[in-house]
Amino acid sequence: MIALVEAGRAGLYRRGNWMRNVTAGVIVGVVALPLAMAFAIASGVKPEQGLYTAIIAGIAVSLFGGSRVQIAGPTGAFIVILAGVVAQFGVGGLLVATLMAGVILVGMGVARMGAVIRFIPDPVIVGFTAGIAVIIWVGQWRYFFGLPETGDGPFYLQTWRLLGSFPRMHWPTALLGLGSLALALYGPRIRGLGKVPGPLMAMVAATVVVAVLDLPGVATIESTFGAIPRALPEFAVPSIGFDEVMLLLPSAFTIAMLGAIESLLSAVVADGMAGTRHDSNQELIGQGIANIVSPLFGGIAATGAIARTATNIRNGGNAPIAGVVHAVVLLLILLVIAPWAGKVPLAALAAILFVVAWNMSEAPRFVRMVRQAPKADVVILLITFALTILTDLVVAVNIGVILAMMQFLRRMSASVEVVEQAPSGLRQELAEAGLESLPGDVLVYSIDGPFFFGSVDSLERALSWSRGPPGRIVLRLERVPFIDATGLKRLESTIAHLKKHGVHLLLTGANMAVLRKLARAGIVGRDDPGSYFTSLSEALRYIEAKRTADEDASA
Repeated sequence: MIALVEAGRAGLYRRGNWMRNVTAGVIVGVVALPLAMAFAIASGVKPEQGLYTAIIAGIAVSLFGGSRVQIAGPTGAFIVILAGVVAQFGVGGLLVATLMAGVILVGMGVARMGAVIRFIPDPVIVGFTAGIAVIIWVGQWRYFFGLPETGDGPFYLQTWRLLGSFPRMHWPTALLGLGSLALALYGPRIRGLGKVPGPLMAMVAATVVVAVLDLPGVATIESTFGAIPRALPEFAVPSIGFDEVMLLLPSAFTIAMLGAIESLLSAVVADGMAGTRHDSNQELIGQGIANIVSPLFGGIAATGAIARTATNIRNGGNAPIAGVVHAVVLLLILLVIAPWAGKVPLAALAAILFVVAWNMSEAPRFVRMVRQAPKADVVILLITFALTILTDLVVAVNIGVILAMMQFLRRMSASVEVVEQAPSGLRQELAEAGLESLPGDVLVYSIDGPFFFGSVDSLERALSWSRGPPGRIVLRLERVPFIDATGLKRLESTIAHLKKHGVHLLLTGANMAVLRKLARAGIVGRDDPGSYFTSLSEALRYIEAKRTADEDASA
């Protein structure tokens, strides 16, 4: 359900609830101001494009999303992939990729894939977010310390160049950056300033210092990117060609997947804090609409922002009103104080991104996972982390998910057992069949677990007898929840192989879903009445009756 409608049904638009949401929206808007500009600059676009994104996405997700407390906008997780798209295809290519990602997100929501996104394993998520955090942190060294440009190249090469350029550090910029970092971290601890967000405090203080002291050589938004326009963004449809779409499709898919993961993680965190319950599919649709509309007004990719959403909840926000107010606040700031925003030093924004990178990295969780998680999960975590830094996010996530899937299949196949059942454990079934003991030429096996392509070898290993083959085998399927095409094929070939050796295989106890698949594959059917039985006791009665009939015929 759309959160806007759900909030109305919950009575959250009553007059008494407006003030708390307006207050929360104003606070979140102030918090979002430096972050939106910092994320835009780090992504390779102009700072005002970050503001456009926060305004448009904030309204769109609040109106059409599936969480009534979600705050959307540009986030740090997108920086690496967006900067890569800008470097390769330019800002125009980024706008097209963002629009395509929005369409993909809407399609995912319509296809009800919201629950599937949650199945991406923690080692993969922690690995690539920590890798992104390291890239953001290193990428801001130049602005934080006033270092010269390092040129293009892979991450490790740029890092080496940055380290080599530290002797040419611009000390006024570095000192300003360190002071901004201290304020961003510890400013709210100053008496009387506890409710002022640290990033805002750092940005304002650094701007005042630069304006008063007129520090030479300190880069600001205006000196680097030009003045921020004091106007609303213009509507413009980006030029889209078929060749461009095909080239940008991998990047668009990565933006969509990253946006889906982060927005749903943010919604889950919000549910835990606010006691709400979001609609994951509607949330994907809302995020998709935001990413379709945002590039039409010059904005970049957006998703649910965990920190801003948490700030909204902590300050009393409980309805989409707060998200809309946050966007209106940013719009008013853009129209009123845009000229002053151009005076913000880049060192202050870099300090803010240092804090963002640290929070993104979840370093304590990363270290705890390395120490405590199973070895296979640790390997997946470290590989995803290393690939994010050394290659790119697309490769890292793809390989991380593939490794996690392979590990899951290995664990699943190891958990599936084909066990020979001893006669002493079949007393009830033997009694129901009217038998005192299990016939000497009959063996009973049970499959415990799903019979799929990763577990089919278990059956062949179990049927490798050390003595001569039996006359009949009963295979119990009561504990088989499902069977796939590979399992059906292997079961069919096993039956044929056993027939060549004079062994008759009887199947029992399958659930209706498995039984339908067995019938559709022709493994059991009306033309073969001895192939399947509802229970083991029924199969044993059949075997005994068949034996008696054979003895009478031979006599």
